[in-house]
Amino acid sequence: MFWLIFLLGALAALGPFSIDTYLPAFPAIAETFHTTVGEVEATLAVYFVGLSLGQLFYGPFADSYGRKPPLYFGLVLFIVSAVGCAYSTNIVMLTVLRFFQAVGGCAATLISRTVVRDYFPPREAARMFSFLMLVIGVSPVVAPIVGGYLVVHASWRATFWFVIALGIGCLVSVALFLKETLPPEQRKPVRISSVLQLYGTLLGDRVFLVHALSGSLVMAGLFAYLEGSPLVFIELNHISADRFGLFFGMIAAGLIGASQVNGYLVRRMQPARILRATLFVSAASGLALFASQWMQFGGFAGLLALLFVSIACLGFASPNATALALAPHGKIAGNASAMLGCLQFAIGGAGGMLVSGLDNGTSIPMVAVIAAGSCLALGLNVGLAPKNEIMH
Repeated sequence: MFWLIFLLGALAALGPFSIDTYLPAFPAIAETFHTTVGEVEATLAVYFVGLSLGQLFYGPFADSYGRKPPLYFGLVLFIVSAVGCAYSTNIVMLTVLRFFQAVGGCAATLISRTVVRDYFPPREAARMFSFLMLVIGVSPVVAPIVGGYLVVHASWRATFWFVIALGIGCLVSVALFLKETLPPEQRKPVRISSVLQLYGTLLGDRVFLVHALSGSLVMAGLFAYLEGSPLVFIELNHISADRFGLFFGMIAAGLIGASQVNGYLVRRMQPARILRATLFVSAASGLALFASQWMQFGGFAGLLALLFVSIACLGFASPNATALALAPHGKIAGNASAMLGCLQFAIGGAGGMLVSGLDNGTSIPMVAVIAAGSCLALGLNVGLAPKNEIMH
């Protein structure tokens, strides 16, 4: 079971790893292509779009042909697109290829989540998602450090060769060690009308929608942080590319720690109660973060401390929101996981794109999106989450 969770965590982390590794390279990429860091940030926003749309493509096929065939397709597309990124000759080419790399990489994210739902009941699934968060959490600790080192001592193109190697490792591991979890008798043929009807049913399901949106709005804060941190850390606070990963990793350690504490708590408390408490903390820290940057107090240390708390909240919110959203939909786990992933990356990507679109050379766009996402998530959960979940 340990190796299964590790492999699923590696698959889930593949997409995020390909983001975090090249964040320290933004200024170097801008210099190579004679453009601005804002233009390079667009490659990240496009990546989020690819992650969102790709989910809807893989979900129906995962329920019709099993979990492994769409995973193979996605991993191959991820690897081939990453090779193209490494050989990019202009910012437009890099942007287009990043979109296709995301479409490939999101298969790994979706299938890993779906396999957990195949194996485990809701409360145990929440614990397993926490374990996945541990592996995923290694990404923002290790990837920026590796990326910063490669940028300083090799080139920004080396960051893509690094994720190519990871993609190949995942592809080989899936072929050798991952068993198919959807028996042939449970598979359903792909019909566009049926798929659209299923997606419509999910969007009309209050339990699914409230938890999916709550988790997605908190996720928007993370994506805003990913989008804005190179500017805020490197440009505004004069952190070097190789040291960027150290501070990035410190904040990510909070995410890792929180996800593991959550794995302990769900054995003793209902996931819905943990989620509600987390959203209160997330909203409070988001508002404090915005106030500190608006009034310019606390300095870089204060910024780091509040970002630490805000990002750590995702370690509690994401596993529980995911488990609660997917729990009633075991028979259509692939489609439910696809819609969940689509909402997460669409709303998260919108948060990242807002930071880029509102860029004014300060930290305000980043912290404003973090605060808004956390407050909206709390309001949605308090107003619309089923009351019996919290009481039990």
